[in-house]
Amino acid sequence: MTIQDERPAGEPPAEEAPKKSSDGVKAIEDWSTGWVKRHPMASIETVGDQFVLGVRTIQYFFVDLFTGKFQWQEFVRQGAFMAGTSVLPTILVALPIGVTLSVQFALLAGQVGATSLAGAASGLVVIRQAASLVSAVLMASAVGSAITADLGSRKMREEIDAMEVMGVSVLRRLVVPRFAASIMIAIALTGVVCFVGFLASYLFNVYFQNGAPGSFVSTFAAFTKTDDMVVAMIKAVIYGAIVAIIACQKGLSTKGGPTGVANSVNAAVVESILVLMVVNVAISQLYIMMFPRTGL
Repeated sequence: MTIQDERPAGEPPAEEAPKKSSDGVKAIEDWSTGWVKRHPMASIETVGDQFVLGVRTIQYFFVDLFTGKFQWQEFVRQGAFMAGTSVLPTILVALPIGVTLSVQFALLAGQVGATSLAGAASGLVVIRQAASLVSAVLMASAVGSAITADLGSRKMREEIDAMEVMGVSVLRRLVVPRFAASIMIAIALTGVVCFVGFLASYLFNVYFQNGAPGSFVSTFAAFTKTDDMVVAMIKAVIYGAIVAIIACQKGLSTKGGPTGVANSVNAAVVESILVLMVVNVAISQLYIMMFPRTGL
């Protein structure tokens, strides 16, 4: 009887243990490599695709605009759809924000004995930050999700591939009109939030907090400058462009059927809001550094 025959029944051969160990190490290596490809590398590729898409979209936008090839019909259709999707939610969000700001600043002003400055504080916050930020979030959630779902569905139905086979530029036919419409609607929503936020703050301060109408308006006009509105509109243009580029890139890169469309919509909304928040902080800090304000 050999040594191999003398091992207990059911015990694996000695050479199988190193084999199992090597299989476990290989599984860990495969998982690590897959994780790097799924997350860091995929993130870098996504940022690169969005950057290239943004540059080409801006290029085609100006070229088509000056050569008469701009898709005006698609632009008007998308603008009307975006407006109908986002205007009412924006108003409903701007109203409580204006009231909340009025309540908070009235309490703070009462503690320091400066109740007459409630209008200035509310107006400054609404125009400088709240208007562009609210419109950006609504753009990302309502408009961005709609763009991604539309393009993702077209991708799943192979309409995008059919357009490329026929020689139709997807960027010029689908992306550029949505890009321009998104910027236009972002500017319009910022104006709506400015008006609704100021009106809500004014009405609540005057009729519920016994504030003086003249004091509210005069302090608002004294501390709020035209530059604040200009910066808010510049932010709106940048936010609209960011939402359109991210949503279009996510929609055009959709894969995996209906589940892939849902994942693309979710990724577009989350990424848009995160990028918009970072860009908002960067623009606000840059503006304060370049144009410091000595007053309120």
